[in-house]
Amino acid sequence: MTASSRKQTMRERCGTLKNYWYAAARAETLKDKPVSVVILETRIALWRKKDGTAQALRDRCSHRNVRLSEGKVQNNCLKCPYHGWTFDAEGQCVNVPSEGPDGKAFAGRKVEDFPVKEVYGLIWVWMGGEVAPDKEPFPMPHYDEKGWNRYYMETDFNNGVTALVENFMDVPHTVFVHEGWFRDRKRLKVDSTVERTEDSVLVTYHAQDAIGFTEKVLNPTGLPMTHTDKFYMPNNTRVDYIYGDNQRGFVITSTCTPVSEFETRVFTLICYKFGLANHLFKTFLPWYTRQVIQQDVDIMENQGKALKETEASFKSTPADTLHVFIESLREYAESNNEGEAPKPMVREVAFWI
Repeated sequence: MTASSRKQTMRERCGTLKNYWYAAARAETLKDKPVSVVILETRIALWRKKDGTAQALRDRCSHRNVRLSEGKVQNNCLKCPYHGWTFDAEGQCVNVPSEGPDGKAFAGRKVEDFPVKEVYGLIWVWMGGEVAPDKEPFPMPHYDEKGWNRYYMETDFNNGVTALVENFMDVPHTVFVHEGWFRDRKRLKVDSTVERTEDSVLVTYHAQDAIGFTEKVLNPTGLPMTHTDKFYMPNNTRVDYIYGDNQRGFVITSTCTPVSEFETRVFTLICYKFGLANHLFKTFLPWYTRQVIQQDVDIMENQGKALKETEASFKSTPADTLHVFIESLREYAESNNEGEAPKPMVREVAFWI
């Protein structure tokens, strides 16, 4: 196959969307053996040096293109399982065993290396290639904050990032997809403010909300609740339910890692603060949130099947303002920031649930 006939990978055709940190794995899952992950249709080998620092190389030996992740870590290097070619943390070929009694280093046989950061319990990989990191990984809120408990959920979805971040922030779908679990139809008018900035979409809801039968568990004393949904480029959502003057809270933060156009791995951090009742939620909340997320997995697969058949052709109403704003930011980045950038603006939006 010639270079001109080869199909571009998602990483090559996604414009400036590649110039970000993407969560590759939960830190606790990367131990002694290499791990293979895919981000933007690019397979990457993750591994740790002796001092525990995480490393990332293209998971494709420069010799015969075998996956390096199935090899071994030796002397702070990654050794290919096929012919033993060995690469250091920068991807340089430091030993070819067949070229001498003790092997020999060879220049010009490098495999691509990726900047790595380990923070908030995740391994993050910078996908920008020649563009050096100019920002930090997305700050996962309340991760180490006193009074807050936390856990991660890792979920694979058969749909793309844009569809997922819209779903995670979309209130109207909850009365249908999560009926009886999260929110029921009450014919309640919800007034909201939707703001698009240069790199985010921020939604504040002005109606007193309730989230299904769990409301009695989460908020037994009836404190007023503030609900906000926030999207941060290119792939992060944060949903806050704060009771009273921050006495109690439930915050769902998701960072979406694009595997391919219709495959996404989502790392969701659930943080909650309920005082002495925190220990009661350690068993209940992981079970409950898994049921709710599985409902989103199913509806996103439904949508993904349709989008695979025919490209998106959405018809929207004012209730979909946050969707339109999110799509405008991601489409502009995917176009490599060509043309006029989406302008910051604020819309007052009312809808019924």
